[in-house]
Amino acid sequence: MPELDLQLASQHKDLPDHAQLLAWCTLALRQRSAPSELTIRIVDEDEGRELNRTWRGKDYATNVLSFPADIPEGLLDIPLLGDLVICAPVVQREAAEQGKALTAHWAHLVIHGCLHLLGYDHLDDDEAEEMEGLERQLLAELGYPDPYDCD
Repeated sequence: MPELDLQLASQHKDLPDHAQLLAWCTLALRQRSAPSELTIRIVDEDEGRELNRTWRGKDYATNVLSFPADIPEGLLDIPLLGDLVICAPVVQREAAEQGKALTAHWAHLVIHGCLHLLGYDHLDDDEAEEMEGLERQLLAELGYPDPYDCD
């Protein structure tokens, strides 16, 4: 089971608790045999926008940002996987706009972010197909619908 550091920097209500977040991370990271430590920081739009602008050059708050740990070999003796920053108001707005259950959308974004920390990406069609297929499978195990089904 991964070790999760949760940082709540959001004033929003209806946030998942530590146990829910840890369960979603555990599911997403189960293919990893090595121990894992990660941080999830839940933020509001101002911080989300600043981080997205600083690290991706995009001047808006996005739903989830993934920061894989890039620690030189032998520097630290901890299994740090990386950090996720999730913008609560964006998650809540997207869930409402897309007609998704809020908990299912949170689960999707935590799983999506964890897969990024493992090296999955969606920059080209083949990568996207692999990553989205894994997301669908993991969310189905939780009883949640396909997050990419727009019908």
